[in-house]
Amino acid sequence: MTPVSACMITYNNSRTIEKALQSVAPWASEVIVVDSFSTDTTYETAKKYATSCEQRAWPGFRDQYNYCISKAKNDWVLFLDADEEVSPELALEIGQRVEIDQGSYDGYIAHRRNYYLGRWIMHGGWVPDCEIRLFRKSKGSFVGALHAHVEVNGRVGELKNYYYHYNYRDIADQIDTINRYSKTAAEDMQREGKRFSYTDLLLRPPLRFLKEYILKRGFLDGMPGLVITVSTMYYVFAKYAKLWELERNGREGG
Repeated sequence: MTPVSACMITYNNSRTIEKALQSVAPWASEVIVVDSFSTDTTYETAKKYATSCEQRAWPGFRDQYNYCISKAKNDWVLFLDADEEVSPELALEIGQRVEIDQGSYDGYIAHRRNYYLGRWIMHGGWVPDCEIRLFRKSKGSFVGALHAHVEVNGRVGELKNYYYHYNYRDIADQIDTINRYSKTAAEDMQREGKRFSYTDLLLRPPLRFLKEYILKRGFLDGMPGLVITVSTMYYVFAKYAKLWELERNGREGG
């Protein structure tokens, strides 16, 4: 069987990390964890399952992802976040595809199913949820900033089975995450030369609601679907409001 390295970065993921590691440890030839000095039991839990486990200061998503995969000994790498879980069906499919395809592809798109507020989310802005997660180390790397993703220099196939995502503990956890990510998103926009406009601030949030709750039928997921859509609206509003704030502070500072 072609060996696969499972790679993961962590920070204060004690709620979910054990399930994540248990989903790859039985079949991956090595499990690599890079922790950003967690203050809970994440690092201790990781050491029970990982082949290689180290702590490294946080340099940003892209750089930490790429550092983690650089530690892999195998050419094939599966990247998994600490709040995700590989299903048994996907684990079996991964082993079969990298063995059978033998050079036909350099990476594979995997589909993710999200669990939030007591149910699997089947509609709205979180569906479909797919990206390259299995790839040849020699052909792929992470690019981008806040929402870093894998780009592969070669042919990309598609896996049929799902991996699972247990992203937020509760609504408060989601709001805290939105507050952190919207700040980073605003800083990224400013760094890339994006300028604030009231059109973005006023129109993008309601348009996102229309798209995700009505057109993509987020309402079919009940109250969780409403919470997801309204919180997404808030994220969009917050990142543009914070971009305005950054520009104002820059003018006052200058």
